[in-house]
Amino acid sequence: MIPAVLIVITLHELSHGFAAYLLGDTTARDRGRLTFNPIAHIDIFGFLCMLVAGIGWAKPVPVSPYRFRMKNKKLGMAITALAGPLSNLLIAFVFLFIRTLLVIYGYDVPILLGMASFMEITAVLSIGLMAFNLIPIPPLDGSKVLLPFLPNKVIEFFYKYERYISIGFLIVLMLDLLDGIINSVVGWFINIIMDVIINIIVGVGLI
Repeated sequence: MIPAVLIVITLHELSHGFAAYLLGDTTARDRGRLTFNPIAHIDIFGFLCMLVAGIGWAKPVPVSPYRFRMKNKKLGMAITALAGPLSNLLIAFVFLFIRTLLVIYGYDVPILLGMASFMEITAVLSIGLMAFNLIPIPPLDGSKVLLPFLPNKVIEFFYKYERYISIGFLIVLMLDLLDGIINSVVGWFINIIMDVIINIIVGVGLI
């Protein structure tokens, strides 16, 4: 679980910083966040929640939208925010693809089945992190993805009361009120990805 969580969180946060960098903002790079070193990204409490509950968070990547080259700064923030969840989707696809091949060709080799199990755990955690972060509640990525489509007054309200909204959301998480929804979304994404992978494997004649 620990290596899986480190991989998922590190690549998620690195993707945020790299997207901002491509848009012209070097803040994440300047503060040492464009790195594969998980220590630079880990929030201890969010890391423990990821281990225990399968959903969690890392240290927010510093982003300065006014340094974006594009004129629409809100769209730039939305792209930067979406980069993290999209990286999780890509991680899940790659790891599930490798896992499927390991199961097909290593069904009687214990070490390969162990690797396949690790790949599956990582993929499920990655989709879980994606689903969690796409919830449109500050400070999660989903709220920033909505920025270009929200009026300024709504955005100001969110930022003004972000601390209180975050506390309320944390209480909801502690009460496990979102577990059923998140688990359903995770299962739905896993099933879709697996269908695509099987079709690819069959299509190219790997089985």
